[in-house]
Amino acid sequence: MVWTQQEVRELKEGRYMLIDEEPCRILSIQTSKPGKHGEAKARIDAVGIFDERKRSVVFPVTHKVQVPLIGKRTAQVLSMTETEVQLMDLENYETFFLALEPDLKGQLTPGGEVQYLDAMGKRRIMRR
Repeated sequence: MVWTQQEVRELKEGRYMLIDEEPCRILSIQTSKPGKHGEAKARIDAVGIFDERKRSVVFPVTHKVQVPLIGKRTAQVLSMTETEVQLMDLENYETFFLALEPDLKGQLTPGGEVQYLDAMGKRRIMRR
C-alpha cells in the first residue's frame, strides 16, 4: 500500500494528499461553517510534487481522502549525462536513473550526495 486514508479535518498545511492520483503538498486549507441542511466544507489548495501544477478541491470535512506515503531518502551521484543522472540509494544500494532537471544542471557532481522523494512509484531529486 502506497497511501493511507485520513479525514479532511485531520489534514494540515505542509502535509501531503492525493488529488487526481497525483501526490500534492497542501498549501492552504479554508473551512466554511455548516449550512442549514449541509455540513462544513473545506477548500484545499495544493501543488503537485512531481508536476508542480496547482490544484484546488472542495470536500466535506468528514470526507476521507488518500494520503501518500512519501519516503525522503539520500542517494549518491554515480554518473551524469546531459539529460539524466544515475543515483545509488545509500540505504539499500539500489541504482536508478532520474531525469536531470534544468535547475540542477551544474550543481551536481559525481560522488556527491542528494536527497530525493520517493512516492507512488515516482522519484524526484529535492536537494543537493
